[in-house]
Amino acid sequence: MEEVLLDIDQQAKAAADIAYDKKASDVLLLDIRDVSVIADYFVICSASNTRQIQAIADTIDEDLGKQGAQLLHREGDADSGWVLLDFGSIIVHIFGPKEREYYRIERLWSEAKTVVYLQ
Repeated sequence: MEEVLLDIDQQAKAAADIAYDKKASDVLLLDIRDVSVIADYFVICSASNTRQIQAIADTIDEDLGKQGAQLLHREGDADSGWVLLDFGSIIVHIFGPKEREYYRIERLWSEAKTVVYLQ
C-alpha cells in the first residue's frame, strides 16, 4: 500500500478516527494551539481493557506513521491504564476508564476548542 502524507490537521482527525474505529469511547479531539505551545492537538480517548489500549496505541502509531507522522515518544503502557503517544504536534492519550475519570485531562484543557467528539 502506498503512503499517503497528510497535514497535521488531517493526521489529528485520522488519529481520532482510528481510535473510534478500534472501539474507543469518548473520543475527543482538542485544538490546543490557542492555549498551549506543547502541541497543536490532543486526542483523548478511553478503552475498556488493557488489550484494547494496546491495540489502539499500536494502530495509531502504525497508521499515522504511514501518513507521514513520526512518533517522538511513547509513555506508559496498557497495564498502567494510560498510554501517551507524542507525535510532536499531536499528542494522543489513551486511558482505561478509571484513569480517565481520575485524571480528567479534558478539564485541564477546558479552554481548548473541541474539534471532534465521538461517543
